[in-house]
Amino acid sequence: MHAEGLLVRGGELKIKEMEVQCYLFVLLGSTLFVDKSRDRLRPAINLFLKDHRRLADYAWGAGALAYLYRQLGVATRAGSKGLCGCLTLLQAWIYEYFPLFRPSQLPQSPDAPRASSWISPRLPGGDEARQRLVRYRQLLDELSADDVTWTPYGRDGHTDIPRSLYTGPIRFSDIAEGYDPSRCLRQFGYRQIIPAAMTVPHDQYRPASGSSYIVFWDPWVNQLWDNVAARRLELDFASRPCEQPSEIVEEYVDWFLTRSHPRITHPTDGEPQPRPLLVHQVSYDFLLLFQI
Repeated sequence: MHAEGLLVRGGELKIKEMEVQCYLFVLLGSTLFVDKSRDRLRPAINLFLKDHRRLADYAWGAGALAYLYRQLGVATRAGSKGLCGCLTLLQAWIYEYFPLFRPSQLPQSPDAPRASSWISPRLPGGDEARQRLVRYRQLLDELSADDVTWTPYGRDGHTDIPRSLYTGPIRFSDIAEGYDPSRCLRQFGYRQIIPAAMTVPHDQYRPASGSSYIVFWDPWVNQLWDNVAARRLELDFASRPCEQPSEIVEEYVDWFLTRSHPRITHPTDGEPQPRPLLVHQVSYDFLLLFQI
């Protein structure tokens, strides 16, 4: 995401700065901040491209994640069709955590992007697509804790990226979404506890349509990202290392079931099927991961 490589340092511009901005505008709008407008892009992106010397100062990863969180929220609303955001990020995340849904993988060097190793599967159509959807829903309902790779980046990934333990809102332009790593401590190799209440917006506007929603945060939340030391989750204080990858505290299941849906498939869809003995346990494992 750096423009320096497109400009000649200390001399004439290799290409005009406006061309660099246009290139990055299209790049970001078609990768990290994708919407449903097809040939139009969010004008907010251009606000970050006015000064190419500041491009490296922005947390593009956090911004893309905040934008994707917002789009996931919109997609779950009744009447919403399709999904926006960086779906490459979402797909790669699914492949990392859920081996049952992984496509083939190519060997790669440690320095290469992890997402580039996955071979895109062929997209089915018609009846084949519907059958695949039914099969995936069944797999999700029958998912067990042993079917999840809880620490795909190792138990010490948070030491390499300290901001992964940041707790608070993450932002892109006017979008701010809550981020709380304590909601899935198992990805760090720690026992899952009942998390504390998240920082919430003081107001929200949700139109009847499923196309969007708006939340309003107090001005002080804008300063949280720059105060990582005070907003960093202390793992050893919050919990203890897991002995088993999916370890939880005893009260956690009851807490989670009051805040979630235990199954993906509606009970009236198709022929009634016997429920696995641990269906409530395996379902909350999957759904919890979507909240990180």
